[in-house]
Amino acid sequence: MKIALEITPNLEPLFGTRDENLRLMEDSLGVRIDLRSDAVHVEGPEEPVRRVQHIFQDFEALRRQGVHPHNGELNGMLRLVVADPSASLRAVADSGKQRSVGIKRMVQPRSVNQRKYIEAIEKNDMVFGVGPAGTGKTYLAVAMAVAAIVAKRVSRIVLVRPAVEAGERLGFLPGTLQEKVDPYLRPLYDALYDLLDPERVDKMLEKNVIEVAPLAFMRGRTLNDAFIIMDEAQNTTVEQMKMFLTRLGNNSKAVITGDITQIDLPNPRKSGLLDAINVLDGVEGIQFCHFEEADVVRHALVQRIVRAYESNKPQQQELPLEGSIEVGVAAREAPPVHPAKPQ
Repeated sequence: MKIALEITPNLEPLFGTRDENLRLMEDSLGVRIDLRSDAVHVEGPEEPVRRVQHIFQDFEALRRQGVHPHNGELNGMLRLVVADPSASLRAVADSGKQRSVGIKRMVQPRSVNQRKYIEAIEKNDMVFGVGPAGTGKTYLAVAMAVAAIVAKRVSRIVLVRPAVEAGERLGFLPGTLQEKVDPYLRPLYDALYDLLDPERVDKMLEKNVIEVAPLAFMRGRTLNDAFIIMDEAQNTTVEQMKMFLTRLGNNSKAVITGDITQIDLPNPRKSGLLDAINVLDGVEGIQFCHFEEADVVRHALVQRIVRAYESNKPQQQELPLEGSIEVGVAAREAPPVHPAKPQ
């Protein structure tokens, strides 16, 4: 099947930088797109050609409505549309627009898994986002929290992170306790300032409408009417994870994000995130969303880096059971026991 699509004014943004969006449609849908001076010629199987036609029609309709997504947003929207036959460019844009009222940037998923993640957050009181770096787990969670507080569905946002990093301890850092933990919470601050005006963020932080705190500060609290996010959850212990999950109060929602390939605990087997994935699977009201390398939305190199590490991951040696490790250590460290001398 072959059709010719009219080149309307201001259609060029749909083509993308160096026609990357057209190549995306060609590669994903199996069609051939030729740019001519008078029209855009699309050739291929009937259904994919019709999908390309609908994308062009939706883009024109959005343009007339005054919706002009920048190139990164548009490329992400197109990735979602070509990957999901049930999605349309107009529907994806409209849903993102509804979520983004009062926010500087559009809260827009850029992959099928990101879309499932956002929908899970909307429908469930507790969601786990698990996957590699750069898949938007934290950013989308903060965006949904900001959207919730702007819409007055909650009265505060609580952002939590375990202060555990590879080879580092808080005591070695200069400054007060707040100055010690701030660097660990910087990714959460960055997302906030990207979504809201800096003055508004500062005012909300000053009034404690947005609270950013290390995980240790959560013990003994009940968090009501709040949107709670725990980032880097792979670095929690089993006890810390249980403590955090039981802080949930009335009219509250919790999102827990983490990457199980980057556990910085001395014993990775004792990660609270790994334990929660096993223990809470199937519990009503809790949903797990798993991301893959295809969901990486940072620089294109990040996706290739994640893929390279995955393909070159060494075969993990079978570790002895925890009990045998502890017995072995005890045997090596314990002083020799001499029989008591007779009195």
